[in-house]
Amino acid sequence: MRAERLIAVLMLLKKHERLTAAAIAEELGVSERTVLRDIDALSLSGVPVYAERGRHGGFALLPGYRTDLTGLTVDEATSLLAGTGRLDSPAFASAMRKVAAALPEAHRSRAVDAAQRVLVRPEGFVREPEEVSALGAVQQAVFDGRRLRVGYRRRGDDEARKRVLDPIGLIVAGDTWYLVATVDGDERMYRLSRMSAVEVLDEPAQRDHQVDLDEIWQRHRSAFRASFEPVDVVIDCAAEDLDRLGRAVAIHDTTMPSAATVRARLRYGDRTRALRMVWALLLEHSFEVVEPDWMRDAINARARNVLRKP
Repeated sequence: MRAERLIAVLMLLKKHERLTAAAIAEELGVSERTVLRDIDALSLSGVPVYAERGRHGGFALLPGYRTDLTGLTVDEATSLLAGTGRLDSPAFASAMRKVAAALPEAHRSRAVDAAQRVLVRPEGFVREPEEVSALGAVQQAVFDGRRLRVGYRRRGDDEARKRVLDPIGLIVAGDTWYLVATVDGDERMYRLSRMSAVEVLDEPAQRDHQVDLDEIWQRHRSAFRASFEPVDVVIDCAAEDLDRLGRAVAIHDTTMPSAATVRARLRYGDRTRALRMVWALLLEHSFEVVEPDWMRDAINARARNVLRKP
């Protein structure tokens, strides 16, 4: 965080003729004492920053000074670019664009690509303190575009199960880290705190070159919220199967789309329970899910995965 802030202070001084410590502190959302320490650090590192006293005084750079950021390593540039979401400052965002423009061409594309694969959001799903020892290896796989083999323990499971993931990007929401990844082409989100035995494989990840993590986050967050809302599932079944189905589940209103078909409405407390129960019913009874569309898609995806297994 301090490295990001020092770059921000430097770019603010380049943009303005002079700035007071109070103005810099307000722009970056820190204390004046923190700004004064950062100014000292810049001066000690060789940046020609000086103080002008008086009513219109402040801090300024020597005229003609040019910031040379081309000495940044790929890892340093990636760290700076990927960290922009942590400081809600237009000046800082502008500074990061200048960092990207100043990078050598050989580094720029890699750093910018890596930066788009990290999203920082202030809001999260949960508010639990977490241990994220897997972060280093997972971040390496995300940035390098390599597959991951992990042990993953789902909520309620006693033991972790092995999975091979194609990592897409990292999202830190609140205090919780998530990995967006695909498994057999299906996009999912994994909490890093539930990962163990993380191994970066020498295999390229199967993923698109461009990613919109904000769109992915909003979509999953909306689905998470909706999962706690009551769900109605509409099914079609043969008239002679309705009695057998009624012994397994409570059936609400019914209609007759045709002489041989009954359309029934099943109600569940939330999405998770609805999907689990409907899938279990399909294993023993014959019927078709009519709506909602997300239920049909989820059932079809599960069926395809079952057919792929030996």
